[in-house]
Amino acid sequence: MTDIIASDKAPNHGMDRRMALRVLAVITASTQAPAALASAEPALDLARQVSGPAGTLTDPDLRAGLVPWPRTLESAELAVLKQLCAIILPADERSPSAADLACHDFIDEWVSAPYPRQQRDRKIILAGLNWLDQQATEQNQAETFLQLEPAQQAAILDSICTPASASNREAAGFFSLLRALVCGAFFTTQAGMDDLQYIGNKPQASWSLPPKEVLDHLGLTEDLGG
Repeated sequence: MTDIIASDKAPNHGMDRRMALRVLAVITASTQAPAALASAEPALDLARQVSGPAGTLTDPDLRAGLVPWPRTLESAELAVLKQLCAIILPADERSPSAADLACHDFIDEWVSAPYPRQQRDRKIILAGLNWLDQQATEQNQAETFLQLEPAQQAAILDSICTPASASNREAAGFFSLLRALVCGAFFTTQAGMDDLQYIGNKPQASWSLPPKEVLDHLGLTEDLGG
């Protein structure tokens, strides 16, 4: 199993609330359907009153780092999420793990948000964490998932990491959601973008044309004087 093996942790980097808000805004903006946003208007109206003129949930002031809702996950739930983050995206020679980047803190922000979608995801995440503890007891006579050895944790996650062959459909949905949130949080941090070798809007000292094979494939060779 290569997708969800844990490894040694890199130095701690953390994700503060400003970063968590930025990530939440990016992921929500890229995936939220207009109908869902419309249904969230009552919650948004309340949040606007809380956040004041400096920013709203639909137009947050990212510089201020204000998140106008409290985090709601308990410490035990965060501990399991931290371990899952380390398993899903472990540290390697190019980047720290998702746990080292505190992606579990972002998940706490996400499921604590007052939007209908996030509140739906909260139920899925909490049910999934409860299922992991149940499996730890049923399969290994342990009280919690965290008490298991890494190989035992991996065996449980292996059974749900592929939806088509998962042993439990609901648990597979939980893991798919969790994996998406972890990856969304990780790859919107600077370390994650560095891992992708994403340059972004940075001026370059020099620039060369794409390879001739690419231009040929696109039919642009003659247009560019090739």
